[in-house]
Amino acid sequence: MTRLGDVCEKIGSGATPRGGKEAYKDAGIPIIRSQNIHDWVFQPDGLAFLDDEQAESLSNVEVRSNDVLLNITGDSVARACIVPSERIPARVNQHVAIVRAGKEINPTYLLASLQSKKTMLLSIASSGATRNALTKRMIENLDIDLPSREIQDSIAQVLDSIQYKITLNNRLNDYLANLCETIASRYCNDRNSRLRDICYQVADHVDYDNANQETYVSTESLMQNKGGRQLASSLPTTGKITRYKAGDTLISNIRPYFKKIWYAPFEGTCSGDVIVFRANDPSNAPYLHACLRQDSFFDYVMQGAKGTKMPRGDKKQMMEFKVASSCSAEDLILLDSVIKQRSDNDSEITKLQKLRDTLLPKLMSGEIDVSKIDLTQLTNNHLADC
Repeated sequence: MTRLGDVCEKIGSGATPRGGKEAYKDAGIPIIRSQNIHDWVFQPDGLAFLDDEQAESLSNVEVRSNDVLLNITGDSVARACIVPSERIPARVNQHVAIVRAGKEINPTYLLASLQSKKTMLLSIASSGATRNALTKRMIENLDIDLPSREIQDSIAQVLDSIQYKITLNNRLNDYLANLCETIASRYCNDRNSRLRDICYQVADHVDYDNANQETYVSTESLMQNKGGRQLASSLPTTGKITRYKAGDTLISNIRPYFKKIWYAPFEGTCSGDVIVFRANDPSNAPYLHACLRQDSFFDYVMQGAKGTKMPRGDKKQMMEFKVASSCSAEDLILLDSVIKQRSDNDSEITKLQKLRDTLLPKLMSGEIDVSKIDLTQLTNNHLADC
């Protein structure tokens, strides 16, 4: 065991730029905030930027290659990731700490150490003077296992291989999503119908205790900018929920500008704040999903949204959105193939994440001998039964 502060070159949080949020620009040097940091993954959506003068004033919190970034405040406290090299140079704000590895520790192994200690970090954060906050001293005093650099590098190679495959699948899904929206846009000049002519909003309500962790969808579990779905952090404890089926499109009705949308590959339940769209003709479900994915749909919903702080879409108004009544049989086949491939990729990503999270404590404790792991086994075929 060793103290984290003894093997890190730097541990320190960022700062608020002069002028606060008013200093943020549409382009320039990125400033990384807590919403950009997820477990293992850097999320560029919503990235803010600084001009050269503001960035220079924060040069002491410049992000370098292989820096681990750790959220230190709020609901996302203890999330950590390594920033991709293409996002550097960058700065961090006051809610993010730079944890820079020294020569004795592999950066990926450092990240894995923080991930394996997340429960402890959350406990420490909630016990401080400021609730849900990690201080520099708390981070420095964290004890971690420090095997030889050779073993660290081997563990990092295993974890990097899994994360690389997850990244590739996500990248492929982005390409497929763009293809889906491109096909839908072909029919923009032939909007002879309205959304209500090709689908309806599902109102099949059941008791809250029908919710299942694997299939329940909340507004929180739907990811921004058409990012799909992740597991919900909690299940409902009262009231009614909505039942959805395979082929339905689910959209969060809270803050529609976040563009949270997901195509269901199986049946399950969801929050009342999630709208379930179902095609009148089941074979038309892929085309319906492609129509709903368009930015123009979310822009239209925001035109009729009610509320300022937390706007909600008008369910009746959104059904008046103009669409083409159908697409060609050829495009429908292509859309169906695209959506099914994205669903398969999502399923594999989930398996890979479970594999990584299951391996992590065993690798860190030495229960699994990394020298006996064959990285060529980490392929689609060998993950089929994970």
